Amino acid sequence: MSLGSNLSDARKKKGLSQEAVAEKLGVSRQTISKWETDETLPDIRQSKHLALLYGLTLDELIAFDLEVREIQEVIGRTREKVSDKIDWTKAWSQKYPVLAQYQSQVDAAPYKAELERLLEELKRTYGYNELEAFLVLKDILAQVWKARKGS
Repeated sequence: MSLGSNLSDARKKKGLSQEAVAEKLGVSRQTISKWETDETLPDIRQSKHLALLYGLTLDELIAFDLEVREIQEVIGRTREKVSDKIDWTKAWSQKYPVLAQYQSQVDAAPYKAELERLLEELKRTYGYNELEAFLVLKDILAQVWKARKGS
């Protein structure tokens, strides 16, 4: 996705017109249009003002992805009680059928035992509580996945 597309998507997500953004930044509507069509680029000061206006960091503005942003907002709004009611395996099985099938194919006991050991080690070594240890282990698995996907 281009910077222009990111700017356009972020502006629309905030419900602002090109005219409104132009007025707030003290530039013409045509300038906003040129930024959003990648004809020209905003300078660093203008970029900072755009990021503030759109409620984003500069990094987020440059890499703005509307779908990712919407997912992050849904996660942020979801209460733990609601999250606990969701059968995540069933939900993700719609996209990844292996999640619904592996239980009858894989002897999970040795994997569970090793994961339990790793969780206890994280708790003991770093003082994490149960949830924190799970989140750290999940993040480590995500890093391994990304590294393998990239190679």
